[in-house]
Amino acid sequence: MKFTAFLLALGFAQIAFAADKPNIVILYADDLGYGDTGCYGATAVHTPNIDRLSREGLRFTDAHAAAATCTPSRYALMTGEYAWRKPGTGVLPGDAALIIAPGRTTLPSMLQKAGYATAAIGKWHLGLGEKGKLDWNGEIKPGPREIGFDYSFILPATGDRVPCVYVENGRVANLDPKDPIEVNYQHKIGDEPTGKENPELLQMHPSHGHDMTIVNGISRIGWMTGGKAARWNDEEMADTLAKKAVAFIEQHQDQPFFVYFATHDVHVPRVPHPRFAGKTPLGPRGDVIDEVDDSFGQVLAALDRLKLTDKTIVILSSDNGPVIDDGYKDQAVEKLDGHKPAGPLRGGKYTSWEGGTREPFIVRWPGQVKPGVSDALVCQIDFLASFAALTKQALDADAGPDSFNVLPSLLGQSKVGRERLIEQGGPLAVREGLWKLVVAQKAPPRKIALEDNDSPPRDTGAGGGLQLFNLADDLAETKNLAEQQPDKTNALQDILIKAREAGRTR
Repeated sequence: MKFTAFLLALGFAQIAFAADKPNIVILYADDLGYGDTGCYGATAVHTPNIDRLSREGLRFTDAHAAAATCTPSRYALMTGEYAWRKPGTGVLPGDAALIIAPGRTTLPSMLQKAGYATAAIGKWHLGLGEKGKLDWNGEIKPGPREIGFDYSFILPATGDRVPCVYVENGRVANLDPKDPIEVNYQHKIGDEPTGKENPELLQMHPSHGHDMTIVNGISRIGWMTGGKAARWNDEEMADTLAKKAVAFIEQHQDQPFFVYFATHDVHVPRVPHPRFAGKTPLGPRGDVIDEVDDSFGQVLAALDRLKLTDKTIVILSSDNGPVIDDGYKDQAVEKLDGHKPAGPLRGGKYTSWEGGTREPFIVRWPGQVKPGVSDALVCQIDFLASFAALTKQALDADAGPDSFNVLPSLLGQSKVGRERLIEQGGPLAVREGLWKLVVAQKAPPRKIALEDNDSPPRDTGAGGGLQLFNLADDLAETKNLAEQQPDKTNALQDILIKAREAGRTR
């Protein structure tokens, strides 16, 4: 009887625990711009699932990724620390070591301690293994598991970088040991065809760089050999990742769970499934926006089917702003036809303008978050402190040095978000309220080069010196007020200097 009573008490405790701690799902797109969805003004694409979230949740108009490129954005989201503080957190090659130190407090490790089952599914791009010790044919660690994820099914880096394989719980999925993988980013290995040497084999041609090993008719950044059975199918990737996310939710529906679902879309190479190919007038880039919406819809449908919708906080956002030509000839530029990926904002991926970090951002929690629109200034770097507050976790003094508790803003209980934000694009930019200062050297705009020397020049903000904008009446950042407002310019410069010197802002 005592044992039965204990089990009953334990069961009631678990039910109370689950009710007290909602599930958390982050739907994280890649390169999705502020103006790329219907609820933010787009008309040439179809985003019914994202638009549904907007109707049922709180849509933010001044919400940001911490950086205008993928690796630093994801680093900041996971750690609550600005990536510009840590050398080596720029856009990583596909064979980079893990850049988050195992043992430090992260968003998943904090939620893990709170009793959540945690999963990372989709694009990773935070490095794997130790420097010089990464073996694709054995156990790959440290990785997601060592920073707080119970389960992971990931792309090691990006879709345009080798190795083009999935890694599940620290091992390459479907790897044939008789066909070992080798990866190199310094020089060609093996005898597999490359885009540079065998362009006749390509189904999609590069516009700059991206001319190394060919996988599925697409040449990538970097060289690889082996792993034929493990290589992904680009057209099926969106469905593969969505099914993994749904399966994890199904398996953990009876306990609190955290799912970080980071899609590959709308990153290059843009290779939509046949059911989406040609569905928009924008070419493959528009088609994969439809596809990412469908991926998110599969997760939302699973929550509905399992009656978990009311018990789940869903946050939708993107890792950085939009980019049109990012290395492949996919007609993205030619077929824009009036579509504005960044909406009314200037710039996009790689830049210090608002289009680089200001993202689509929606929070839905039925019964808890009142639907509407918020102009509160919030950032993905604040997830750590905010969800710690939600789950009643106390952060150590050295954890999340730049993460603030903006939970009242995320839940729509406050119209005031964070007071200040440092945006990482080309140069750094400082936001205080609706004032913004881009802190750059007075020099010609520099060329952005990823792994090649042929990428086109971009308006990153890097060449204009100090540039001050009042976003209240100049959202497009066209009027530099630095000379007219020297006191405000100096004050914002001082904020950045103090943030650097202190090593933290929280």
